[in-house]
Amino acid sequence: MLNENNNENKLVAAITLPMAIAMIISSIIGSGVYKKVAPMTDTLQSPMLVLLAWVLGGLISLAGAVSNAEVASVLAGTGGEFRYYRTIYGRFFAFLFGWTTFSIIKTGAIASIAYVFTQSLNAIVPIPPLLESWANWNLLGVFKPFENFSIKLVTISLIAILSFINIRGIKMGGEISRIITFTVLIGIGIIVIFGLSSGQSDWGRLSVNASNYQAPATWPLISSMFTAMLAAFWAYEGWNTIGYIGGEIQNPKRNLPIVLFWGVMAVITVYLLANVTYLTLLPADQLIAIKNTPNSIAAVEAVKSFWGAKGGIFISVLILITTLGCTHTTILLTARNHFAMANQGLFFKGVEKVHPKYATPANSLIYQGVWSCLLVFSGSFDQLTDRLIFAAFIFYGATTLGVFILRRKMPDAPRPYKVWGYPFVPAIFILFCVGLVINTIVSHPLDAGIGLGLIALGIPFFLYWNGKNGGREEG
Repeated sequence: MLNENNNENKLVAAITLPMAIAMIISSIIGSGVYKKVAPMTDTLQSPMLVLLAWVLGGLISLAGAVSNAEVASVLAGTGGEFRYYRTIYGRFFAFLFGWTTFSIIKTGAIASIAYVFTQSLNAIVPIPPLLESWANWNLLGVFKPFENFSIKLVTISLIAILSFINIRGIKMGGEISRIITFTVLIGIGIIVIFGLSSGQSDWGRLSVNASNYQAPATWPLISSMFTAMLAAFWAYEGWNTIGYIGGEIQNPKRNLPIVLFWGVMAVITVYLLANVTYLTLLPADQLIAIKNTPNSIAAVEAVKSFWGAKGGIFISVLILITTLGCTHTTILLTARNHFAMANQGLFFKGVEKVHPKYATPANSLIYQGVWSCLLVFSGSFDQLTDRLIFAAFIFYGATTLGVFILRRKMPDAPRPYKVWGYPFVPAIFILFCVGLVINTIVSHPLDAGIGLGLIALGIPFFLYWNGKNGGREEG
């Protein structure tokens, strides 16, 4: 029998508080900070409403993070939500979360962000095309493995290299995250300072709506705001993954809540400063035109407006570094989820093993890397993640509901951190998650059905692994 505690003891608690904060920032800041202002402006037609959507999206994400922090303060350990759900809801629900994370949500994110990295690299240093005559070959009329084949080869090479780096040790991976995060924050800071102080910047643009703007009635405004916030949520996605390395953070029950709060607060601040800069540099109509122009990125056009072609190169390199950091940190953090599942006998045999030299979940990183690369070749990761993004909020809501359940089931458990604003803050977040899921089911039933179907594909695996291991609980 596997013993989770023995395996976890082999995972070294090498992550310091500053390193963990750098990791959560790196896992959140990806392409969204550079791209999402354009589609949000197209939806809302008003710069001030766009900024409001960023604030509301950030506050709701913060409500989820601080609620998650209380659960983490009680149940912190390797695996994050998989570990929490096993205690709160049992093995089956915990497995569905872990399965969905492995099958598409996080591996799809790895594939998608790594692909954006390669696209950015290709814009700076063109990558020679390969097998162009095979580009239209497809499997089942859906998968086109040879489309953009050279881009995909570089993408899977990046995933392989970053997975190898993380096998070599979490401290090394954490240091890389810290360096990249510092570089990204400095880069965005340079854009904000020079952008807002440039002659191109005009604060009056914040109050100038798009030419087609019409003041909406209450309910249409709420609907539009909700749509815009979904774009913001994609930019905020990733804050929960820091819990996956709870067993490797020093003093996790104290430090995880600190990391969650200050990490998300830092990202909210960065996003607001960046988007204020874009909106003072570019009028709303131009941002809408950027949204409707293929391969055009709002941040690139904003920086080029005051630095010209050299500015375009600067921001392209910054996007390259940002997506590199986000891919790296997502690979590092997510592998701990599969490791925790395997420790419970709910994943492929051998994934629970720790590397004898580097004390890392090496097999978990390998399985995750291989599957992420297959998703890259399939070319279907964007469609699948779009259809499962609402499922993430099912699990976010379940974690926050756990605050109430644990206070009832484990009232005397030590809680180094208690969510502020209880019970209102967690209740508001739960209601939002319920509303988002219901809205998706009603307004996009096909996408919701496909997403739930992909989750349900994990049930046969659960029945097999759970039966094989005799329904074993934590050892």
